[in-house]
Order: sequence, then C-alpha cells, then structure tokens
Amino acid sequence: MVTTEYPSIRIVGPDGFDRGTAQTQGSVRLAAVAPQLGVESVLWGGLFEVAPGARTGIHHHGEQQTIAYVLSGVSDVRWGARGEFAARAKAGDFIHVPAFVPHMEINPSKSEPFRWVVVRSTATPIVVNLPDQTWP
Repeated sequence: MVTTEYPSIRIVGPDGFDRGTAQTQGSVRLAAVAPQLGVESVLWGGLFEVAPGARTGIHHHGEQQTIAYVLSGVSDVRWGARGEFAARAKAGDFIHVPAFVPHMEINPSKSEPFRWVVVRSTATPIVVNLPDQTWP
C-alpha cells in the first residue's frame, strides 16, 4: 500500500488573526493566511475594515493583484492617476484591484463599518502609501 503525505489544512479563527501586517491610515488589515501565522501559501488572505465615516489614505499594492469580497457595509472606491474614477461596492460584491493602481476606500456610512475578505496574489502583502497630495 502506498501512503501519500499531504500538507496540513489550517484553520485560523478570529483570535488568531494578526494585526502585524502592512497598514494604511484610516483602515485596519488583519492577516489570516500569511507566513507570520505559519501558513505556507503563495497567496495572502485576511480582513479589511474601515470605520464609519472614515477613508483610507491613497495607496497601491505594487505588483500584487487584489480580490476582495464585501462582507458588510458600503464602500466608495476611488482610483486613477488623479482619483478620477469612482465606484460603489456593497455587501455581496467582489472587487478586483489590478497591480500598481493608486486607490482609496471611503466609508460613506455614519453608523456602519465596511468589512472585506481580501486575497492578494503574493504571500506577503505589499502596501505603498502615497502622499495625500498625490491627488488634487
């Protein structure tokens, strides 16, 4: 009989999420699938939250592509060389952010945070925070 060894499946609950990941002003990122948690993967996964009435700083994720699923709330997303594009994402929507695209997330709600599940295309997140003066 041939026995095949498989890597272990990992389950990381909320108590195991790590705040020690790259951050952007105005938001909180929590790592769930990441090397610092002992999870070997070519992807990074975690949660992203923006408080009611808050907005993130302008940033991009370098060579990483990002896919997000909106768990709750509403988010206005701005992007482009001057922030000239905008769209609204709500609970149940998926978002794709291509590599190197400057963007910002804005929570228009005065009472509810928005929360996303985020997956990035490399194991360690890249966050390049840009100066506020990047956009007029």
